[in-house]
Amino acid sequence: MASKVLERFLSENLQDLKSKGLYNVIDPLESPNGPMIKIAGKELVNLSSNNYLGLATDERLKEAAAQAIQKYGVGAGAVRTINGTLELHVKLEEKLAAFKHTEAAIAYQSGFNCNMAAISAVMNKEDAILSDELNHASIIDGCRLSGAKIIRYNHSDMADLRAKAKEAKESGLYKKIMVITDGVFSMDGDVAKLPEIVKIAEEFDLITYVDDAHGSGVLGKGAGTVKHFGLSDKVDFQIGTLSKAIGVVGGYVAGRQDLIDWLKVRSRPFLFSTSLTPGDVAACIKAIDILMESTELHDRLWDNGNYLKKGLKELGFNIGNSGTPITPCIIGEEVKTQEFSKRLYQEGVYAKAIVFPTVAQGTGRVRNMPSAAHTKEMLNRALSIYEKVGKEMGISY
Repeated sequence: MASKVLERFLSENLQDLKSKGLYNVIDPLESPNGPMIKIAGKELVNLSSNNYLGLATDERLKEAAAQAIQKYGVGAGAVRTINGTLELHVKLEEKLAAFKHTEAAIAYQSGFNCNMAAISAVMNKEDAILSDELNHASIIDGCRLSGAKIIRYNHSDMADLRAKAKEAKESGLYKKIMVITDGVFSMDGDVAKLPEIVKIAEEFDLITYVDDAHGSGVLGKGAGTVKHFGLSDKVDFQIGTLSKAIGVVGGYVAGRQDLIDWLKVRSRPFLFSTSLTPGDVAACIKAIDILMESTELHDRLWDNGNYLKKGLKELGFNIGNSGTPITPCIIGEEVKTQEFSKRLYQEGVYAKAIVFPTVAQGTGRVRNMPSAAHTKEMLNRALSIYEKVGKEMGISY
């Protein structure tokens, strides 16, 4: 018989989330995750994917994956440290290091795993971490797992970061101090102030850690936020995913050779989880080759992003201060945000509501992600639907 305590806990809390507009309904796709998607038989303009460059459905990646599966099979068969390291994994890591302009790189099964792995492999209860208050959930969980003292600083507030770095350093309480930031903050699309962060880090001898999940493939002509600012030799940890702009799955840490050597013997997801599949690795290699050969997809992404932003702003929507193609439409109240997203869906646009706890209460928004694969016709269709629903609900002017 099921536990009555558990049954009561689940019933009460699920109902509470639903009543507050905080319960997320998952919609299975009946199509590839491209610029247009099909859900429950309905064709929709897709503005909710992190498939920034359209590579998730690219024929070149599919062919590379198919060839690798024929040669190596569908799984790696073991963890990396036993005999789950294929020559493909080595090639991917060499390619990632070249892409990120670092000495070496290490690949993981997901971007989330990267932050679980890398932070706790270096930081412990004798250390402190200065973390931007809007950092991604996986950074927060990685910090907690490390056992280090977590000191949050106000979002992109360099005066607050400097004051807290000074206090932590002068306290003498910590052996090591790390500063962690997202490169691009995924809910608002703003870019971290890396030059100032690096300057503060140099002043107080901080370890620098940038999670560039939403910057790789998007900034720095594709090489990411760190390269965008010319700081490849100044940032200790560069974290990235292989599931967003790269279009496949997985994550990586790029940095000094000795850092990567350490992670290969001390990061637990690397040691205790079966490695990335051959097909995924081959597809990732192909995607990075494409990005290193041409900026065509990067340039198309930015063109589409600027086009959608201009259109939404002209319609009177609050799109915040994004410095990237990520385009939030900030609605505010959670239930209204959910209703707005629902009406967009009914009219033919898939743009999911993002509410607390992903963003602060009262700042609910629909997050729009145009991709390199969208056509202007698709974006125009989306804008006309935004105009209709915005006027109907009194959200735009």
